[in-house]
Amino acid sequence: MIEVTLIKVGMADLNIASGGALLKTTGLGSCVGVTLYDPQLKLAGMAHIMLPLSEIAREGQLNVAKYADTAIPELIRRLREKGADIKRLVAKMAGGAQMFAFAGGGDSMRIGPRNVESAKLMLDSFSIPLAAEDTGANYGRTVELDSGTGILMIRSVQLGVKEI
Repeated sequence: MIEVTLIKVGMADLNIASGGALLKTTGLGSCVGVTLYDPQLKLAGMAHIMLPLSEIAREGQLNVAKYADTAIPELIRRLREKGADIKRLVAKMAGGAQMFAFAGGGDSMRIGPRNVESAKLMLDSFSIPLAAEDTGANYGRTVELDSGTGILMIRSVQLGVKEI
């Protein structure tokens, strides 16, 4: 039996993995799971992003993993520290659901779609291609990224399991 290392990524958290270890995060509703992968080094990173922009931060000590505009640069920094080349990084993402219907639907209620938009803007700013995504709709997701293959497995109650 092969034992696989599982590294959990909590809400407003990020981490990196290699050697075939799995990165896993649960509870992606309006949150977005952004993954980065260097296929040459088989080095993976994942961030569980809650909000689009850090400018709305009210906490004293900024949690960089909580916001798309700070989590993605920090994830890149950690991967580069381990030898990743930004030119080889490939992104995948999941989540960003609109979990509730709101009458009037002001922009502040569109957290999921805004998280996806902000994450894409950050990836574009680093010229990192988005290879695949499973975003939007109105259901939650759990995701696992295999650092050995770069495959992102997405589980949801509604649609079961799929790989991107």
